[in-house]
Amino acid sequence: MKKVAFISVFNKQGIDKFAKGLVDLGWEIMSSSGTAKFLKENGIPCTDLASFVGEPILGHRVVSLSREFYAMLLSRLDNDEDMNELKKLKLPYISLVCCDMYPLAEEIAKKDSTLESVIEKTDIGGPTMLRAAAKGGRIVVCDAYDREKVLNWLKNEEPDGKKFKKALAAKAEYVVGKYCMASAEYLSNNIYKSILGERAGECCYGENAYQAPSFFYKSGESPFGPDKFKLLTETPLSYNNFCDRDKVLQTITHIFAGFSAQGGPASGWESFYVAIAVKHGNACGVGLGEKPIDAIMKMIEGDVKAIHGGSIFTNFKIDEEIAEALIHYKMKSENRRLLDTVTASEFSPQAIEILARKKGKCRIVINPNLAHISADSIDKKERIRYIRDGFLTQPNYTFVPNIKDATVEGDLEKIKQKQTVADLILAWAIGSTSNSNTITIVKDGKLLGNGVGQQDRVGAAKLAIQRADDAANALDEKNTKADLSDTVAYSDSFFPFPDGPKTLTDRGIKTIFTTSGSINDKDVIESCKREGATLVMFPDKVARGFAWH
Repeated sequence: MKKVAFISVFNKQGIDKFAKGLVDLGWEIMSSSGTAKFLKENGIPCTDLASFVGEPILGHRVVSLSREFYAMLLSRLDNDEDMNELKKLKLPYISLVCCDMYPLAEEIAKKDSTLESVIEKTDIGGPTMLRAAAKGGRIVVCDAYDREKVLNWLKNEEPDGKKFKKALAAKAEYVVGKYCMASAEYLSNNIYKSILGERAGECCYGENAYQAPSFFYKSGESPFGPDKFKLLTETPLSYNNFCDRDKVLQTITHIFAGFSAQGGPASGWESFYVAIAVKHGNACGVGLGEKPIDAIMKMIEGDVKAIHGGSIFTNFKIDEEIAEALIHYKMKSENRRLLDTVTASEFSPQAIEILARKKGKCRIVINPNLAHISADSIDKKERIRYIRDGFLTQPNYTFVPNIKDATVEGDLEKIKQKQTVADLILAWAIGSTSNSNTITIVKDGKLLGNGVGQQDRVGAAKLAIQRADDAANALDEKNTKADLSDTVAYSDSFFPFPDGPKTLTDRGIKTIFTTSGSINDKDVIESCKREGATLVMFPDKVARGFAWH
């Protein structure tokens, strides 16, 4: 008995090659209307499904939905009654189904889509036959990516048949589930919601070592999705590594979106190289430079102590010079700086050798897309967070300031200086993507102090200053305090009282990016004017930078 494959696809690209591959292996092809016509035009012999179930009806809305067709998919090869009934009905046993579905998600995403257009792009026959084929133990091909794999498997005499077909069936169920949930979310205006993803790998453990196993999943095709980062060393990434990366991606994309908003590439605002060090999800070192090595040195100088054991991210290639700086710059004698993870767009072989630690414990990760970060790279997808027996959703962190639109209380000319604007944007991008409450201090493209996760704004200001002082002292061990003159500070929400900005101005910080909206705004502004400080303000309802609650 010749094996029969049923093929029905919306996207015809490459389907003739797959069908020919099956024919060359001795298979017979059955197809329906449009696909049958396409295959015949391309020299592929096939039988039209209509010869078994009748012609399409209701303006092509009903093509394959019939008891005869589903008998071909659900009959059991090892059941004599099933096979005798198929024979009596003069129906073949279908062993393989290749089917995609109408592009529903794409139609929903269109700005001009309507309920009627979405309904017309809602496939019924496709999902039904995929699920029937999966239940019937057939070879189910719902993804064009799997076609070549299936042909090779057939050529190799179908090794591990049950396992192979089970994996394809599971994928079909997942694809159909995702398809149906897109429809449910659209029709219900998101009353019904789902979280669906495909496992892309396993973490070495969860947030703590006892929280294992831990896995990571992909749910889209972003150039910065988890499957787009390639691990070049042996030790798997941890749950914490993925969390750190997610937050750093927010930070670095906000930096470039912020620069772009000030004038765009034509003004040179995107000509910076960026290096970021992160510990426990918050930036502890950030450097901007016109050269990669400048960015690395600024990042390290920002907090040489905190960077030890941290994770490094750059938007540029790491070569031998940069790798040496990461390991040895500002280190005493021949000591090595230990790093947990280094992620970049590219590594030279020499850099990998320099960064590698015993047993591969310095995880080296590459994603070429990091070299092409732009204002468009900011994540606009809805954010989802698990809570007990449920989850929360909210729009992403997409506010990007243009300093020209701010209300400036103080020295307006200073706010027009390019370095001041760059530092304000850098401080905002770091602080608004750190754990609230946050005060962030920046000078000349370098993070000096990031006071994160505090319960009051004065405490955040004090912590930011303390971090800056500790970092300065770590460089020379002379109990040195940081020089905070000509620095800028960012506050992720308004100051409820003048004591917050007073803490900053007492140390010489005279330019503060904050929000307005406190009942004491007037007192805060007057206090800052007395101290000679300039406030750069946006309404709190628009620009508040709370994150990661």
